[in-house]
Amino acid sequence: MCIYVDDIILTGTDEKGIQSLKKKMEKEFKISDLGDLSYFLGMEIAYTQHGVYVTQERYLKNLLIKFKMDDCRVAPTPMEVNHKLSRYGREEFKDMKLYQSLVGSLIYATLTRPDLSYAVGVLSQFMHCPRKEHWVARQRVLRYIKGTLKEGLYYGFTSDTNIKIYSDRDWAGNLDDMRSTYGYLCYVGDKLISWCSKKQHTIALSSTEAEYKGMVEATKEVIWLKTLMKSFDIIQSTPTIHGDNMSSLYLAVNLVFHARTKHIEIQYHFLREKVMDKEIEVIHTSTKDQIADMLTKILDGPKLQRFKDMACIKKLEKTSIDD
Repeated sequence: MCIYVDDIILTGTDEKGIQSLKKKMEKEFKISDLGDLSYFLGMEIAYTQHGVYVTQERYLKNLLIKFKMDDCRVAPTPMEVNHKLSRYGREEFKDMKLYQSLVGSLIYATLTRPDLSYAVGVLSQFMHCPRKEHWVARQRVLRYIKGTLKEGLYYGFTSDTNIKIYSDRDWAGNLDDMRSTYGYLCYVGDKLISWCSKKQHTIALSSTEAEYKGMVEATKEVIWLKTLMKSFDIIQSTPTIHGDNMSSLYLAVNLVFHARTKHIEIQYHFLREKVMDKEIEVIHTSTKDQIADMLTKILDGPKLQRFKDMACIKKLEKTSIDD
C-alpha cells in the first residue's frame, strides 16, 4: 500500500519517506515530534520485537481505586455463569448516579477488553432501575478486572489482510423481555479490530432467526470494512463469516424457505444476496471454536481463557509505561 503526499511516496515500512514528510510539515506548521505513541486517551501502547500491545492498565487501576475495589479478591470470570439478573430485583439501589458512573467507566474499558463487553452490556440494561443485586454483580466485574489488569489486545507484525468474522447469539437470554444477544468479532488476518455485543431489537421466534439476525449485523460490518480497505487499495480474498448454527447457514445459501422461517423480515434476506453474489462466504464453525461465545454469554474460567487467547487478548509481562 502506498500513500502519496505531494511528491512524497510513503509505504508502510518507508522510514525515509516518513522522515521527509515530517520535515515538509515542519516547514508549513509548528509541530513537535513526540516519537512513538505510548499513551493516548487512557490507552497504553507498548512495543515488542514481534508486535504491539494496547492496554488500559493505568485506567483500570484508577477505576478500581475510584470505586474502592483496589484491595479486592480476584475473580476468574466477569460474572457468574448462568446469572439471573433482572430489572425486577428485590431491593432498589439508592445511588443511581454512582451506578451510572460505574457502568459508563466500564463501557470505556471495553475499548481494549472485548472479554468485558457482555458483562458490561448486561449491567448497562439497568442504568435507570439499578437493584442491589446489580451492584453486587458489578463487584464481580471489578474483581475480574483486578486479576487481569495487564491484559490487552496484541497486534503481531503480520501482513495477512483477509477479513474473517465470528458471529454468535444467545437465544432468548434476557429474562425481562426474552430478547436474544448477538455478538461478533472481526479480524483482519489474525488481528482483532472490531467487536460487538448487543441485545437484538426484536424477539426471535427461533434460535435460527436469532443466529441469522446476528449474522446480518456481522455482514454489515464486513461490507463496511471491505469498502474501507478497498479505498486503500488493499487486495484481499472473499471475506468469511463463521457461525455454529447450521440452520442459519443453510438459510443464507438456500433459496427454499421453510414455514418456520417465513416470518423473518425481508430486510434480513440481504445476507443471502451477498452470499449469492460471492461478496462474502459463510462457514460452519464448531461451537467449541466459536470465539464470539464470550460476547453472548458468561463462560467458565478455562473456556473464557481459551477464547481470550484465540482473540489475542494477552497479558503484557513488561510494560514500557511507568505507573
